[in-house]
Amino acid sequence: MRNPKVALVAGANGVIGGRLIEELVSQGWRVIGLSRRGGAPRPGVDYLAVDLLDADATRAALRPLTDITHIFYAAYQDAPDWAGLVAPNLAMLQNVVQGAEAVAARLEHISLMQGYKVYGAHLGPFKTPARESDAGHMPPEFNVDQQQYLERRQKDKTWSWSAIRPSVVGGFSLGNPMNLALSIAIYASVSQALGLPLRFPGKPGAYQALLEMTDAGLLARATLWAATEPRAANQAFNINNGDLFRWNEMWPKIADYFGLAVAPPLPMALADIMGDKTELWRSLTQRHGLAAGGAMAATGWRFADFVFSWDYDMFADGGKARRCGFHEFIDTEKMFFSLFDQFRRRKIIP
Repeated sequence: MRNPKVALVAGANGVIGGRLIEELVSQGWRVIGLSRRGGAPRPGVDYLAVDLLDADATRAALRPLTDITHIFYAAYQDAPDWAGLVAPNLAMLQNVVQGAEAVAARLEHISLMQGYKVYGAHLGPFKTPARESDAGHMPPEFNVDQQQYLERRQKDKTWSWSAIRPSVVGGFSLGNPMNLALSIAIYASVSQALGLPLRFPGKPGAYQALLEMTDAGLLARATLWAATEPRAANQAFNINNGDLFRWNEMWPKIADYFGLAVAPPLPMALADIMGDKTELWRSLTQRHGLAAGGAMAATGWRFADFVFSWDYDMFADGGKARRCGFHEFIDTEKMFFSLFDQFRRRKIIP
């Protein structure tokens, strides 16, 4: 039986949005995916190519979508500094919400994807485990501005909102610069091709810090739960795998997966050292019959360098979601290996 719910997913081609669409379709939802480059329609899913920074274009694209019941917002616009992130990311959310609200009389819920930046995790050592009730920090921070916008907009409305706060997300997506698992897989594959051991490239302290991740599938199910569970309405939730790890334990296991030895960490910016490896990757693509499409060029080395620079603990308390009824967890080691297996099956890496 078809689910009468209709989801609008903004950021449909990202790690988070793409996996969320899979989950929605599996549960019978009808989905409209928004992104700059659109996508080929498939059963249960239609795509619209739209620049969400363009208010008129967004309004025009959403005008026919009168049956939307849920908005899942996972779009993101990068900028060179923290302050520069605020205006475009707030504007995109406003354009989507206002465009949908004007036509969608059955709108029930708006889900906002956030992250640990709400707690100041990107600025330096912060209170851990972070909790949804923690005090805010000095702006600018676009995640906070977006949530405050939804809180104000929701007053006297029949729809509710939720804010979902994952850690670093592990999932399958190409062309997304915030895919840590893919960055690791390509870095390991290049190390293997050069006959080198796998060295941790981050700050020395990052090798010992406590860290957690969030599996994209688990995140999709948690996001859908929060959007449909009355007890979760108008609240924020940390969503994580449920376990903690240190790179000094995980890194040797990743090296073993790729058949590599481990050498002592050596701080190096992947954005720099991987810059001249394009020709090597081209030869690996030809030798191993890898999928064309420039996985090396699409890899977000800057984001990987950012994650590997965290020489302080990076984790949050996921207990609130469990107390409200979401009880899933994922083993992070198995998550990494499952993603690496997918990359190999799809001929993304040798």
